[in-house]
Amino acid sequence: MHACDVVSPGDSLSFVFMPGDFVIFICMGAIEMVYTGRRWYHPAASGEISVMFNVRAFCLGKAHEEVIKTIVRKGNFLVTEDGEKTLELPEPFNIHVGTPFADYMVSPHNMFGERAMQQYVHDLIEGTDSDFVYTYHDRLFDYPRRDDAGNPRGDGHGDGIDQVAYIIEKLRSDPSSRRAEGITWYPEYDDGSKNPPCLQRIQCLVRDGVLNMHVEFRSNDMLSALGANMYALAHLQKHIADALGLHVGWYSHTSVSAHIYYVRDHEELMKYVNGLGLADTIKKLDNSAYIKI
Repeated sequence: MHACDVVSPGDSLSFVFMPGDFVIFICMGAIEMVYTGRRWYHPAASGEISVMFNVRAFCLGKAHEEVIKTIVRKGNFLVTEDGEKTLELPEPFNIHVGTPFADYMVSPHNMFGERAMQQYVHDLIEGTDSDFVYTYHDRLFDYPRRDDAGNPRGDGHGDGIDQVAYIIEKLRSDPSSRRAEGITWYPEYDDGSKNPPCLQRIQCLVRDGVLNMHVEFRSNDMLSALGANMYALAHLQKHIADALGLHVGWYSHTSVSAHIYYVRDHEELMKYVNGLGLADTIKKLDNSAYIKI
């Protein structure tokens, strides 16, 4: 048996053999136990093994629904530093959508319709007159900097760094590059801000003749914001792909703190709960079991 060989005695159980007598038993796609040659570990019970939550879906709308199901079933109650009562997953969440422009891009349970989604796309790619402390357009297309005299530039005022243009030119000159990325966090503005950007980074990869994109959120409202986030960022992906003459590939989305505002957005949550058959699960949640941070 060689390192990382996989043996599947049945549809539901696989063994992954790795160096040093390290064996992972996978049942129905989830890690059930790990053997290191000295000791058995049961991830859920021992806490020795940490596994990121994952959803793979054929379209954005389906991915959003599966995310809601996962948080309702696996989330923990938490009161945030802003005093908001949330339901949050204990580990990061990764979403992978193989065909982001396949139907349906927006869940029918989403409170935002197609027109609102298109407006969000416009605001991300073309910009907006919003007076909010930051916008993703400004951070990606006009990233802040200081000029030689120390004067602030960019962040919606022009003469900043166009990171999207950089991504396009980087991949045009070297399609195999792993450096075509943009960031939003600007320490001078954001370290002490009460409203720092949730989206942190985007990265584009050209593989097999298509443009793939991965995005990372430090904190992500998975109920009200995720659908619009994915919809708009997939259109940004297409914007970059079109500039390069490429087709859109997969879209990947990581949320470090994946949560639902359980009290604030409870009415909206119930639309998904009723539509996705989660009524029995939601009844079991104990609203008083909040952990304060």
